[in-house]
Amino acid sequence: MEGQLQHLFIDFEFTMPEKNKKNPDFYPEIIEAGIVVVQNGKIIEQFSSFVTPIKFSKLTDRCKSFLNITQKQVDHGIAFQQLVQKLTEYQQLGQTTVVTWGNMDMKVLRINCDKAKLKFPFTTKEIDLSMEYKRFFGDQNQTGLWKAVQEYGKEGTGKHHRALDDALTTYNIFRLVEKDKRYLEKPEPTTIGDRVDFSKFLNKFA
Repeated sequence: MEGQLQHLFIDFEFTMPEKNKKNPDFYPEIIEAGIVVVQNGKIIEQFSSFVTPIKFSKLTDRCKSFLNITQKQVDHGIAFQQLVQKLTEYQQLGQTTVVTWGNMDMKVLRINCDKAKLKFPFTTKEIDLSMEYKRFFGDQNQTGLWKAVQEYGKEGTGKHHRALDDALTTYNIFRLVEKDKRYLEKPEPTTIGDRVDFSKFLNKFA
């Protein structure tokens, strides 16, 4: 398994401060994790769990309303330490690339590890797919995850702001972008002759 090339598609949902209430000590904490493990272009595992916040254990009304997550769900979630352990185990499955939509997931994971005095679980390449998407399509602004998938004429998987659904949607966009990249990397534009083998075509009429 060590030699496997794999991608981890990760999405986290975080705590949010109450609107218009300043708390200088506040920092976002992961309260839901969605992970899709892909090896050789195939999903080999999916993981989804709520995570209990450590510092600010009581969710704000804004957070509950925006994410549609209840206090009970996070109270019964796994400990943050267990999430870090899970991520560490995933990395050990093979040569890993971590893919997220935006840079907040890894930023918040780093902050949470630092605050909990835990070692950051990844020593691997990290891809912010939203920036790749922006560069690839020449967009002026970074596009939201579900807007991006709709621009492809597709729909997101499940519900937006559900961690596993967002991780799966990120994986789907990654596949579409990679496919388009391969198409554009062809040295010459495709001609009708590239698509149809005329000798075989004409043989039918010989």
